[in-house]
Amino acid sequence: MATVLGRLSISALGVLALALGTLQSVVEPALPLLQQELRVSPAEGALIGNTLLITGAVITPVAGKLGDRYGGKRVLVWLMAVVSAGGLSASLAPNLPVLLLGQVLQGVMVGALPLSFILVRKHLTPKESQAAIGLVVALFTSGSMVGTLCAGPIAEGLSWQWMFALPTIAVVAATAVVTWLMPHDPPVHSDDGIDWPGTVLLSAALLAFMLGLVTVTRDGGVPPLAVGAIVVVVVALAAGWVVVERRAASPMVDLRMLAQPAMWHACVLTLVITSSSGMVLFLLPQLFAVSGDGYGFGAGTTDIGLFLLPGAIAGAVSDSVGGIAARRLGPRVVVVAGAVVTAATMIALASLHTAHWQLVVAKALTAFAAGVGTTALLAGTATAVGTKDIGIATGLLVVTRVIGVAVGAQVAGAILDAGAEPMTGLPAESAFVTGFTVAGLVAALSLLVVRLTKKGVQA
Repeated sequence: MATVLGRLSISALGVLALALGTLQSVVEPALPLLQQELRVSPAEGALIGNTLLITGAVITPVAGKLGDRYGGKRVLVWLMAVVSAGGLSASLAPNLPVLLLGQVLQGVMVGALPLSFILVRKHLTPKESQAAIGLVVALFTSGSMVGTLCAGPIAEGLSWQWMFALPTIAVVAATAVVTWLMPHDPPVHSDDGIDWPGTVLLSAALLAFMLGLVTVTRDGGVPPLAVGAIVVVVVALAAGWVVVERRAASPMVDLRMLAQPAMWHACVLTLVITSSSGMVLFLLPQLFAVSGDGYGFGAGTTDIGLFLLPGAIAGAVSDSVGGIAARRLGPRVVVVAGAVVTAATMIALASLHTAHWQLVVAKALTAFAAGVGTTALLAGTATAVGTKDIGIATGLLVVTRVIGVAVGAQVAGAILDAGAEPMTGLPAESAFVTGFTVAGLVAALSLLVVRLTKKGVQA
């Protein structure tokens, strides 16, 4: 009976992962609609998805420690309460600030994955745990595809607020089932405390960086003095975080790990690759939606979701292929191949973007190339460091990956803002050409980084 109960509770975790993946992914195809409804610029619209990413980057390394200390089930329920509050805020948002608040709260959902792994390991045998972890990850990825497909019909059939409301209801229901079925797991007592000062400073530095980026990249810009003040604040917070981490008994991020060549080389490459993919992630839905003079497709949210689906599938497949490719060919070869594919695709798209299939193919190719490259770096780093440092190393790369996507999306939004037509406010075709070209050049920069860091990547 206990085994049956354990499997039912793990199934409930899988359903929760599916609902969370759906809630996370509804923004991408609906971003042009949200910009129109909230009357915000592309650069401000990019912040809608970025706030969730930044929160996720900060909460991920903390969630596991909290789960070990207080019990995975208890912390998971706490986090889901925060996610539900964020979904409710987003579904009732009358303006951009309230929607951003909802996205910030929803971002803690990323911490559900390490907590789910804790529960799986504690309640199943090692052999069953491997299959269960694969199921949870697969359902979270499947949720991303569900969100991509369902965002349009929900927004157009009901309203954009229901895109957040319906997955939130599913999250609440799945959490209730997990609470009912999942046995309590005992906390693991440890003498090491949680690095709250480091967590707060890193969160503040990331938030200041992203808010500063969207401020600097807004149409019209800001005075140089304000730019200087933003830089000073970000540098001060980052420097304070470094000082705290160096003195902490149990730091949130081990800076000695970050200083190892294999580690920081992988971080630099991950940042470059994801910055390029973040630009593509933002530009393509915008081009599908815009209806300009002689270009654009005027696609609705439903159609955008369908056009983006092959890319979502390619990205999901790349996660499994990247590890295999890294083992057989080495991370360096995989990164070079991905950079070449992405750069060539973006340069071609700068000239050829008059048919739907061109954008669909470009999305699939770049999503697969970026996914394979970053996963290969993740797998390669996990084998290059000691066993006790795997969690720290992979956590750093996950944070770097999130920051890269956020920066790329924000830069792409700024390019569209700068290239907007004065009369209509819509981006000119030349702005998209510039965006695709810059994305291709950033991807090509990976080749230079690989050359300069050859020894570290091969490690």
